[in-house]
Amino acid sequence: MTGDVGELLRQSVLFRRLKPDDRQRVAAVSVVRAFDKGAALFSEGDESDLLYTVLTGHVKVFKTTARGTDMILELFGPGDPVGAVAVYESRPYPASAVALEPTTCLVIQRQAFFALLEASPSLVRGLLVGLTHRLIELTNRLAEVTGGRIEGRLARFFLKLASEMGQPHADGTFIPLALSRQELADTIGTTIETSIRIMSRWGKDDIVRTDKDGFVVVNRAALEAVALS
Repeated sequence: MTGDVGELLRQSVLFRRLKPDDRQRVAAVSVVRAFDKGAALFSEGDESDLLYTVLTGHVKVFKTTARGTDMILELFGPGDPVGAVAVYESRPYPASAVALEPTTCLVIQRQAFFALLEASPSLVRGLLVGLTHRLIELTNRLAEVTGGRIEGRLARFFLKLASEMGQPHADGTFIPLALSRQELADTIGTTIETSIRIMSRWGKDDIVRTDKDGFVVVNRAALEAVALS
């Protein structure tokens, strides 16, 4: 099992830059945990006792605003670490994380994680590179959420999903991730009414079609034009 987990770690943004021996050390102190759709990995303000790496499924990380609305900061899929920065800095999780679908995660206790860091300088160096990569991605994500036209933000979001998880489809590119209109609104920082209006228009114009299990990008060129507008 340790060997299988080591291979899974090799696919992770956070751990793939580690030396093989260091990945095996991490695998030896890891466990696999399953989460049902809607189950919380952790809530904003919880102590960061555990580091999660997504193996299967998807997790949304979000913050609740002062007005009581949610803003999705990022969606994490297979290979992505969740809560890594908080664990590394030993501070409470700054946001909440919930499974968007049945999801499995590799879980490491912080105490075991830090024991490994103290014992292996090479592991520290590899993790710092991974953490820097995640911080840059989060910074870019926040810029996307707060800048530009709402429709352009939604278009860029779908293009990102299409690039990261898109599958060939008879009508274009299938995105195997079912998100509600409210979740789409939370992702780009708008209202559910606006997301409904945009998705309805895109569906009629054959740009992005909502499917039972996700979305189909029918006209990528049109979506790219919206993203740049």
